[in-house]
Amino acid sequence: MNILITGGTGFIGKALCNALLAQNHQLTILTRQSLTNTQAVSYCQNLTDFHNLNSFDVVINLAGEPIFDKAWTAQQKQRLTDSRITITQQLVDLINNSDNPPHTFISGSATGYYGNLADFAKNCDEQTGCSSDFAAMLCKKWEDTALQAQSEATRVCVIRTGIVLDKSGGALKRMLPLYRLGLAGKLGSGKQHWAWISLQDQINAILFLLQNSQAQRAFNLCAPNPIRNVEFNRQLAQSLKRPAIFAVPTFMLKLILGERSQLLLDNQPLVPKRLLELGFKFEHNSFNDFLL
Repeated sequence: MNILITGGTGFIGKALCNALLAQNHQLTILTRQSLTNTQAVSYCQNLTDFHNLNSFDVVINLAGEPIFDKAWTAQQKQRLTDSRITITQQLVDLINNSDNPPHTFISGSATGYYGNLADFAKNCDEQTGCSSDFAAMLCKKWEDTALQAQSEATRVCVIRTGIVLDKSGGALKRMLPLYRLGLAGKLGSGKQHWAWISLQDQINAILFLLQNSQAQRAFNLCAPNPIRNVEFNRQLAQSLKRPAIFAVPTFMLKLILGERSQLLLDNQPLVPKRLLELGFKFEHNSFNDFLL
């Protein structure tokens, strides 16, 4: 298939592009970098180069400024919003302006959609309501924009991604040095569940949604077994044969990170109900499976 990808040079995007190329798809990657076109991959720097997307079978939209890297000032919140909504709206407009539109549009979102769930909550799925904090409202606006492309000709899959784990990059790569030095520990109470997914399962899930013509609307991309932060800390330290006795109290995280601390402290006991119902098989069902 001929596939247009935004965010194809990021942590998840690079791995996805490699997987798609292994399946002999033709890729067009939107990037500001100046890269050399090849037989299987071409690059473009601006969506204004297109009047429609008639030539593409699929669009995968992973673009968005990293949400955790900078303090959430008013200006940064606007950049986070613009980097997601503007490009998604451009893609939607191009799809809707096509006589022969792509049959599939897969667009990013995050488990931040759900915010901080109640302590007693269990096995929350895609039917769980949206929160009202900044991250949740950002996800909702992102999703609502993408779903404007839904039609009889184009199905839309919105992927609510949890913490993506792989030693090669992302959150885990930033954590590992502290764990190896024995300086890591639980965050806040440690009781909060983290919705996580291995990079391998993230890529496999996107490929699964791409190939399954029945798949549409929202999907949780997270492992079937969310893990409490205190257990994450214990298991990761144990796998590295290092102590992890330190703890960062909630007030300290909020003082250092401000609103961003919610991404570490929110309780998210989420399950990928809709993926499982369609028959998707996870390589890493539990965090312990991932560490082995």
